[in-house]
Amino acid sequence: MANIHGSSICPIMETDKCFLEETGMCPVEETANLIGKKWVILILRELLAGTRRFNELLRSLKEISPGVLSNRLNEMKKCGIIQRKVYAKVPLRVEYSLTEKGLDLKDTVVSMVEWWMKWK
Repeated sequence: MANIHGSSICPIMETDKCFLEETGMCPVEETANLIGKKWVILILRELLAGTRRFNELLRSLKEISPGVLSNRLNEMKKCGIIQRKVYAKVPLRVEYSLTEKGLDLKDTVVSMVEWWMKWK
């Protein structure tokens, strides 16, 4: 029996299971919604190198505004990709790092680098 892709198999996963038909959600679309917003993949790149403070991220992402960085960090935290650790010091110190879920995206970023190096 054909699925919504007009085939009996999923064209991406090459299985007879179609997540879109089963759940109403496309994994590709859901992942793109999560990491496809401007700046998210670059914040992910920075945090793959290690824990960063807000101002370190702001300096490394030269054209991002503080408000947009704050919004993206909050969205990523809400999705469980990053964690925010606050140190009760004066001045206040906040550090951002990847969670296990965020670290699991490393292969995605590596694949992007490999694709770019192949086709640049």
